[in-house]
Amino acid sequence: MIVNYQENGWQIISQRAHGLLAGEICSHWKKELRPERWFETIVATTEHDDVYSEFDDDNILLNDNGGPVNFKMRNFEKDKCDKLINHALTKSRYIALLISRHLRFLYEDEKDKSAKRYCTALKKKEKQWMVEIGITDAELATAYSILEWCDALSLLICQGFIQPENRSIEISNGPDDKNYNLHAPEPFTLTINPWPFEEDQFQIRYEYRILSQLTFDNVAQFRKKLDEAEITVQTFNFIR
Repeated sequence: MIVNYQENGWQIISQRAHGLLAGEICSHWKKELRPERWFETIVATTEHDDVYSEFDDDNILLNDNGGPVNFKMRNFEKDKCDKLINHALTKSRYIALLISRHLRFLYEDEKDKSAKRYCTALKKKEKQWMVEIGITDAELATAYSILEWCDALSLLICQGFIQPENRSIEISNGPDDKNYNLHAPEPFTLTINPWPFEEDQFQIRYEYRILSQLTFDNVAQFRKKLDEAEITVQTFNFIR
């Protein structure tokens, strides 16, 4: 989960909500820059963080001080990666390839030797999957660069990294190898330079919850408070 400290408590955004936002952003990408298997690219972008559920694993929720664990505080977990890849394989080799590329993006340079070994094994599997569906490395790299870009933009938004006073912040390089920057000319209004989307204007949204209690005695108490917390929908307008 994404955890942001605010004046009224912890803002909690599930990683699945962040993934949904990334997929929503992806769906607006310029038609001329979309890969052939476009719908599957959107699905992979939407589901790239689906295995990390705040309601499935007691070990990922609270730190030693009783506060909620932000996603950046977590390390490589083989079982989670296996589950994510296996879920993707039940849909398509193409989606599994994009998820695999994302896992390697996250963990290939980790100091953890088990993470490095895992990524090496994934790379070998990718070659087999690419042959099975007839896709080139260049095609896969282009599709993954869109996923990574949408993931980066979603994380900037969900973590509250939008800069004040219309100052820009770098997102990531897109599939065209251009550098894209995000800025907010008005409150809750966003624009990107250069403009990468099909439409000149559209709206995005994601859900979050606020927990006024800062520490929790145990996971059960945290789960109860999180489940009872009111849902807030945050909306932004993208304008060219």
